[in-house]
Amino acid sequence: MNWTDGKIDGLIVKPIKKYSDQRGWLAELFRTDEISSDIMPQMGYISVTNPGMSRGPHAHVEQTDVFGFLGPGSMRVFLWDNRPASRTYGNKEEIIVGEDNPVVIVVPPGLVHGYVNVSNKEAMVLNFPNSLYKGKDKKADVDEVRHEEDKNSPFKMHG
Repeated sequence: MNWTDGKIDGLIVKPIKKYSDQRGWLAELFRTDEISSDIMPQMGYISVTNPGMSRGPHAHVEQTDVFGFLGPGSMRVFLWDNRPASRTYGNKEEIIVGEDNPVVIVVPPGLVHGYVNVSNKEAMVLNFPNSLYKGKDKKADVDEVRHEEDKNSPFKMHG
């Protein structure tokens, strides 16, 4: 498939405002009065990715991810609209996020996504998905369609 650079329907990229004082800073990632109930987070986790390393690409069938890219470090985020019924099917977006561009990215189900650490230090990501990993009590299948190992995958990431 030939991907077209362009905005992706349903993808939310929200700048993060840092409130700073002599102690450091604070930033709101989500609020119940600013986020739809159907994507309300059910859990939260943090991950650290080493310089030059990647995570993804993959997609979820039902899960929405609410990523917080605040730093330290910076990531190049890759997103592909692989949803045939979407108005923006076939579009792709790349965004540099993290330390110099703190954002929240809401990735709806069906968007293939991944990221590469493009900094020379560890990069941290927070995620607040709207479903539990492996379901209640970790007894369900993981909601992921993985593309990392497929050499013929149309979803190519580069740093």
